[in-house]
Amino acid sequence: MRFKIIFQHDPSSRFIPVDYQYFISAWIYKVLGSADPEFATFLHQQGYRDGAKSFKLFGYSSLVFSEKRFWKEKGLFELYTPEIRLQVGFYLPEAAEKFIIGLFNRRQGYFGDRFMGIHVEVTHIEKLPEPALSETMDYLATSPVVVSTKVPEKSTPVYLEPESPDYSSLMVSHLFQKELVTGLHQTVEPKPTILFNVTSKSKSKLVTIKPHTAEQTKVRGFLYSFMLQAPIEIHRLILGSGIGEKNSTGFGWCEVKENQFIDYV
Repeated sequence: MRFKIIFQHDPSSRFIPVDYQYFISAWIYKVLGSADPEFATFLHQQGYRDGAKSFKLFGYSSLVFSEKRFWKEKGLFELYTPEIRLQVGFYLPEAAEKFIIGLFNRRQGYFGDRFMGIHVEVTHIEKLPEPALSETMDYLATSPVVVSTKVPEKSTPVYLEPESPDYSSLMVSHLFQKELVTGLHQTVEPKPTILFNVTSKSKSKLVTIKPHTAEQTKVRGFLYSFMLQAPIEIHRLILGSGIGEKNSTGFGWCEVKENQFIDYV
């Protein structure tokens, strides 16, 4: 399920780093932990595990600012209006709706590093209606989609371009793994047909995670449109938690094309 969250930020702090994804992730974990520390720790440290891989099964969109200025040389957005919007998705039963709304409503937070950021408060949260779904859907990725592979001679993952010959097969394999850890394999046919195709030119985007810390890393993802053929419950899975890797760190958020938002940054 997906929720729309509206924040108001303190106008005395109007600059936010361009690479803000990690700060939103940390805030979500903090909110979850305030209600159920065991669940938040499970999500953060382990998630739903399949061998060496784990899946957190939540995701979030890019922030939407009404009016802003991009300071490229400083790596900052300057915000001119106090309202900020965000969508957050969880792969949870519908019965969790009131729990999530009550948990996030009126929450405060800080999106930024030790140098620059904004103080925010949730002023409104509502569950969004599910779009009409069919087995074949067209999507627009509004935050970078990450697909990686390990190469023996490299210590860090290699982030693949959508044009790579293994890209689609790795994406489908990743969806099968998510299906397995969520138990969906018990409700859909044992080996459903899943087809994934990129349907537009892709745009590369490099994002810094945990900037200005010893754990700083850079992750490369790609923005594009894509077609997915899969059982409807798989579509619900990616709408609730994103597609590709690193969804809980702000990657792989997608919109059904006719419902897309065009002002994400």
